[in-house]
Amino acid sequence: MIRKLFLNDKFILTLIIVNALLIFVQEFDGVPVWIDYFDFLFTVLFTVELYVKIDACGFRKYWASGWNKIDLFIVAAAWLSVFQFIVHKDILPLSFVLSFRVVRVFKSFRLIRFVPDVSSIIAGVKRALKASYVVIVAFAILIFIISTLSCAMFKGVAPEYFATPISSLYSMFRLFTIEGWYEIPDLIAARVDSVWIAFFVKLYFVVFLFSGGILGLSLINSIFVDAMVSDNNDELNRKVDELSKKIDTLISNQKNKPE
Repeated sequence: MIRKLFLNDKFILTLIIVNALLIFVQEFDGVPVWIDYFDFLFTVLFTVELYVKIDACGFRKYWASGWNKIDLFIVAAAWLSVFQFIVHKDILPLSFVLSFRVVRVFKSFRLIRFVPDVSSIIAGVKRALKASYVVIVAFAILIFIISTLSCAMFKGVAPEYFATPISSLYSMFRLFTIEGWYEIPDLIAARVDSVWIAFFVKLYFVVFLFSGGILGLSLINSIFVDAMVSDNNDELNRKVDELSKKIDTLISNQKNKPE
């Protein structure tokens, strides 16, 4: 009965959902201590599930599934958080305790496995990345060059946005996503002395916003979406080809039919 229970996907999904809600509640302040005991219990239950599945199909067959590899990693990582349960929090450094709290959250990722048609979605994402990686790489090179150039030009005028190449990279990415597209140019234009310099500063940002933010991201998005749904197009094309062959066969049979 226990074996059947832990091989039942509905039962495992229920455990994952309850555990995810428990992890969500644990992040509030003033949570009762006894909730930690339930988190430890769920880790034990997931470990039992892992053992039952490996015993049922063998480790080699179990390891052949990518989802099972993810499950094994998550369960192993979840046991790290047990140290927080066993060892008193005051004994461990705060950063060490926080890392265990982060590891605990990974157990919620198992919910992704039960999303309907998740395998098709993942396959579509892989296909889309393969189709659009050239454009993504070109966009990354463009934003790298623009960020370095902007850092060299504006770090003395607006250090809060362009003090370092990294902060400049983040600021330009914000601008490309239409976030702060007018605050940053207006701030720099207000800090320069010449009206003409202020004009060219705004023109500089408008050009790169249009080329990178509007055209660049739109191009990447269109290629990505087209590749994501290409399997549906292939199926439709296959059906159209089959229908065309049937029509051709009917026409041929009609012509060869004796009068």
